[in-house]
Order: sequence, then structure tokens, then C-alpha cells
Amino acid sequence: MADRHTFFDTLLSSFAPVHRDGHKFVAIAAVLALVFLMIWPPLGWLLALVALFVAYFFRDPERVTPLREGLVIAPADGRITSIETVRPPIELGLGDGERPRISIFLSVLDVHINRSPVAGRIKRSVYVPGAFLNAALDKASEENERRAIVVEQADGTEIAAVQIAGLIARRIVTFKNEGESVGAGERFGLIRFGSRVDVYLPPGRAALVAVGQLAIGGETVLADLKSSEGEREARAT
Repeated sequence: MADRHTFFDTLLSSFAPVHRDGHKFVAIAAVLALVFLMIWPPLGWLLALVALFVAYFFRDPERVTPLREGLVIAPADGRITSIETVRPPIELGLGDGERPRISIFLSVLDVHINRSPVAGRIKRSVYVPGAFLNAALDKASEENERRAIVVEQADGTEIAAVQIAGLIARRIVTFKNEGESVGAGERFGLIRFGSRVDVYLPPGRAALVAVGQLAIGGETVLADLKSSEGEREARAT
């Protein structure tokens, strides 16, 4: 049968392409590995493992994004560490009122490509220099280096996503500029080596995920702005 999958097909499907931003890092590690394999093989093999890890870190898998109007999609892979109602950072320009904030922590093993939570126009894109505290800390949202984007939807609703650097992450990369259009689930940036992404919902909206849950960037539904459903209860099993 034409649609029959072999073991080799299944194995290949488990590998994701390396994002172009990671090509130079993989190349550097691979060249160093080849050089030291000829000079000092033990270090060469270690560097070969480093090259493989770098390729794994910069993997960029395809995702299937729900497109129904009103859905807010996870911008990153990782564990949801907090869901709180807070005042958004001043650079977002969202006013002084409190909004629900969903925080997703990315370990060095997670996919670090970030995707837009909704479709619309990037109304604001602001870079804020800062510290490199543990991204899991609550104060990291105000003190760490970060890049914030605010996406304005067709009906005027604004959803913000903030890329926050961490202890290891030292570089925030963006693929989209202020004023450009972006689709739900479309790649807008990445953070190199461990980080956090915060999503700010409109006031009064409830999260449909729970603390401790693993999110898949571009696929997991964080909230439904067209639903009146309250915040969901959950438990670890």
C-alpha cells in the first residue's frame, strides 16, 4: 500500500529539521569535533556530542495549530509554572489594569522556537535590557532581559507575548518586526538556551490550562476568548 509506513519512515519522522539560526552553531561544533578527532580523539568525540546537542536544541518541528477564532495558542514548549492576575509590564502599553498572565518555562531540552499566540498585526515590539536571573522566578518578568510583542487582532483585542532570558539564555532572536502581520502559530522568534515566555490575556479571561501542565508551542490552547467557561481545575495523576 502506498500509505504504508516502514520502520525507517517512522524513525525519520522523529527527527526535526534544524532552524537556520542554529546552522552556524552546529557547523562550529562539528568543525571543532573533526579537528580534535584527528588531534585528540577523546575531546573530539565529546565535541561531536556537543554538536548533536546543539542540533537538537535548535530543532524546529512542524506544528498543527488550531485556527478557530478566539483561541489563544501556547507560544512555546515547556511547563506552565504560574497563572496569575497581575499588572503587565509598562513597555507593553496595556494600561495599569490587571490581566491574567500565563508563564511557560522552557528547559534546555525544550523546543525554543516561539510562535504567535494569535493572528493579527504586531502593534508593538519592544526590547528591554536587564538581568539574567533564573527565568522561573516571578521577578524575572520585570528584571530580566526580554523582548515583548503585542499582537492586535482584527477586532482590536490585544494579546501580549514576552520572551524572557534566563540564567543560560543570553540571546533573544526575533523574526518579525513591529507593524508586520503574523498568523496564529507562526514563528516569531526564539530564545537561545533556557528561558521563559509569558502570555497576557485580556482582563477577565480565564486560562484553560493548569500549573504543571506541559504546553506544546503552536498547538496547546491556553484560552478561548469566545467562551465564558471559567478557569479549569486540574490534578496531577
